[in-house]
Amino acid sequence: MPVMTLEAFAAYHQPGRTIAGLDLGTKTIGLAISDRSLAFAHPRKVITRKKFGLDAQALLAAFGDEVEAAVIGFPLNMDGSEGPRAQATKAFVRNMDKLTPVPFILWDERLSTVAAQRTLIGMDVSRAKRDERIDSAAAAFILQGALDRLTALL
Repeated sequence: MPVMTLEAFAAYHQPGRTIAGLDLGTKTIGLAISDRSLAFAHPRKVITRKKFGLDAQALLAAFGDEVEAAVIGFPLNMDGSEGPRAQATKAFVRNMDKLTPVPFILWDERLSTVAAQRTLIGMDVSRAKRDERIDSAAAAFILQGALDRLTALL
């Protein structure tokens, strides 16, 4: 089950399970995990990308047994078209489908990193610490948007 809509997930959801949020970059994977009530996205440690097999292993370890689905940032162009990064995200999801039954939900991530950056600046986080945290903050921003929409569906 590689890709699922948020609407389909609402019917599939089992109470008490969590959702992961991913910001897939070329060098890192930002990770966030929801609470069990699906109200809040909590940033987790960034996964440094190596090879797909190692990246997938690290993600699956982070998912554990409680993650029911993963919301992955889908990097559309500003005009809504799909570029190379969107295609790379789809390829990543297809490869993950071979390793896990966890469904992926593609979520429009336009400007999520900008919003996460502004939030970190507003919190007076130093530039060095922002660089460490930006990908997981973006993942939390992506996941929180999906959680807020999901609340209306459940």
